[in-house]
Amino acid sequence: MKVFSGSANLDLAEKICGAIGTPLGKATISSFPDGETYVRIEENIRGRDVFIIQPTCPPTNQHLMELLIMVDAARRASADRITAVIPFFGYARQDRKDQPRVPITAKLVANLLNAAGVSRVLTMDLHAQQVQGFFDIPVDHLYSMPVLIKYLRTRLTRKTVVVSPDLGGLKMASAYSQALGANLAIVAKQRKNATETEALYVIGEVDGCDVLLVDDLTETAGTLTSAAGMLKDRGALNIYAGVAHAVLVDLAIPRLQSSRIEELITTNSTPVRTVEGFKTTVLCVSELLGEGIKRIHNDESVSSLFKIESSSK
Repeated sequence: MKVFSGSANLDLAEKICGAIGTPLGKATISSFPDGETYVRIEENIRGRDVFIIQPTCPPTNQHLMELLIMVDAARRASADRITAVIPFFGYARQDRKDQPRVPITAKLVANLLNAAGVSRVLTMDLHAQQVQGFFDIPVDHLYSMPVLIKYLRTRLTRKTVVVSPDLGGLKMASAYSQALGANLAIVAKQRKNATETEALYVIGEVDGCDVLLVDDLTETAGTLTSAAGMLKDRGALNIYAGVAHAVLVDLAIPRLQSSRIEELITTNSTPVRTVEGFKTTVLCVSELLGEGIKRIHNDESVSSLFKIESSSK
């Protein structure tokens, strides 16, 4: 087994290698003056089982192209099998034609990875489950929920309601509510544009309860902060946000700082920006992804990684 990393999240790659006891492979990644990416793998990988770790977080196109070039380099170096480890899969939200004359970019990215020479994909918390079906190669889809639940049980000690900030996240919120033994509620929203949403009404009772808002991804924090404001007005006590991928853009920073969210709990699937004056807790998913890599290498089942230990409460 050989593990390499792109430049998107080198810290996570090093922690994954530490968790599985394998040194991180040496590769040179640089850019030409015109912005073209240059990759050279500095080790012999002929006949090896190669894993390339690269979340496609911002700058998304650069990191995606870097991943494709690394895969091509490994394929031309006669690697036996190439697994793309993509903790955060960019473009996953463009998974359908919801308007005329728009692309299905998630399918395009799947085709690009396949064409480059990827043998299988290991990813985590896809925005939409159906993206797995866009690939003609095996996809192992992990969930950060066991990692988040372990921490949340230490924080949520009072009566808690798990809230989905939109209708699409209801299934995820239901899973969290069952794992935490909490009630369930939903915030219905409407999207004004790509960066703004408006919370319309709450389905469920949150008065006098701590609230956990759960979502797979936040970028502008518009959905979370809008929902938190409405929930606070409905009598919620402390409001926590649990998010698998915190890809925080500039617009999210002032929104979180002025929001009514007590704490944002996320993972290091992508590098997480520090928000001054706002509590952000970043949980490490290196052991989860490392165990997935080991099991793929050994041709073992990864389904047991989805199991959540029963609560000690």
